[in-house]
Amino acid sequence: MGELNIAELVSHLVIYMVVLLLAISAHEAAHAWMSHKYGDDTAFMLGRVTLNPVAHTDPIGTLLIPIISFIFGAIGGAAGSIPLIGWGKPTPVNPRNWTNYKMANVMVSIAGIIANIILAFIGFMIFKSLLGYELINAENIDGGLIKPLAIFLQNLIFLNVSLAIFNLLPFPPLDGSKVLGTFLPESAQPVLAMLEQYGFLILMALLYMGVIGFIMRPVFRLVMHLLVTPIF
Repeated sequence: MGELNIAELVSHLVIYMVVLLLAISAHEAAHAWMSHKYGDDTAFMLGRVTLNPVAHTDPIGTLLIPIISFIFGAIGGAAGSIPLIGWGKPTPVNPRNWTNYKMANVMVSIAGIIANIILAFIGFMIFKSLLGYELINAENIDGGLIKPLAIFLQNLIFLNVSLAIFNLLPFPPLDGSKVLGTFLPESAQPVLAMLEQYGFLILMALLYMGVIGFIMRPVFRLVMHLLVTPIF
């Protein structure tokens, strides 16, 4: 790998990590904010209602694993790809403080997903506007100051879409499982409890078998189609 390629890899990694820290911080802060709105100030008192990444960063899940995944993706010829393996410091909540348990459990669970969708939408609209005004085009997207901006926006869109979809999956400890648990009858709760013991292993198996990628790809294709298709 030449010096230029290494420099590009480092610059892509820096941009990716900035976006990842923003995405995870927004996700966890949204959980904390929503829990506070429903009467639980546990995370609020711990300073988790903030976009400051220091409050939400897990050294292993937010830094080490995503960086290793990114580098291995680059070695495999997919530099700049969006690794799905990564997480922030869990947001502490005390459900006993919620004023409406079922509603709070759903809203607190999906708050992080909504935050990621909002960030993706913001990135989408900015990128779409720059394309519409031809400030980003085929001639300048691979060079100059536009290139890092384009990379940043692309990461902002696809990484947040990825996190939103991934967290919707109904496997513990993902947010989708908490929403599912709210509506499952009592007779099904032991099954969910059993899944909690093996949820992480199940997710790793799904990643390894390509099931997660199979779910993501059509969504990514749709987003890319919407990005490059003129509005009028």
